Amino acid sequence: MSVKIGISLNSLGLPLRRGLEQAQRLGVGGVEVTAVGDLAPANLSQTGRREFRHLLKSHGLELTALACPLRHGLDTPANLQPRIEAIQNVLSLSYDLGPRIVIIQAGKIPDKNDDPAADLLRESLQALGQFGDCVGATLALDTTTEAGERLRTFLERIDAGSLAANFDPGSLLLGGFDVFGSARALHERIVHVHGRDARRTSRAEVALGHGDIDWLALLGLLEEIEYKGWLTLVRDTGQTRLADIAAGVGFLRRFT
Repeated sequence: MSVKIGISLNSLGLPLRRGLEQAQRLGVGGVEVTAVGDLAPANLSQTGRREFRHLLKSHGLELTALACPLRHGLDTPANLQPRIEAIQNVLSLSYDLGPRIVIIQAGKIPDKNDDPAADLLRESLQALGQFGDCVGATLALDTTTEAGERLRTFLERIDAGSLAANFDPGSLLLGGFDVFGSARALHERIVHVHGRDARRTSRAEVALGHGDIDWLALLGLLEEIEYKGWLTLVRDTGQTRLADIAAGVGFLRRFT
């Protein structure tokens, strides 16, 4: 397996330092953190950023990506400019901290290209992509609301090099999309992968290896498209998230 295994600290449900200790115990190489609270750009001075990089290093960890949660997508006009500025700040933070990848849920791409929401989304991503070009960080759109081919086609209409995809097979499956077709369509755009599993019949997220995704085949496809980045395990629901993440790490190691 050419990908590197990481975990989402948010999925562990632990405070930062305990989460890093748990990640170290699991033996993964990287963690994804959410840029809120103590890790929000406004709350991390340059000294704080250096201290956080040192904290990661002391646990033998790298950052896989920064997650930037949004209350509304970039297709919603209300308070749009503050949201764009907040994402820009996280892009700058990601450059300072190392992953240089920021994951967002940008909003659903409208079915019609002449939909005003499509123009709003395109203009917002254009501005963010150009900002990313300037600061040296990449904005990765979560694959949650449309098939990979649709996302690729939409991004091709935007003149910015720093727009990419966070490939989330579990979310694609829950959305009724073709997981493998989406990976092939997005292959040049994929800069980060979420290890999430799900079941079609119950339409529920489940522990990695217990869903309908053929991980052996998917890992083979990621190798085929020459993806060599992080596969970061996430578990957003359920009462046993920590145990599920640990089991998922063990499951993936079977393929190494």
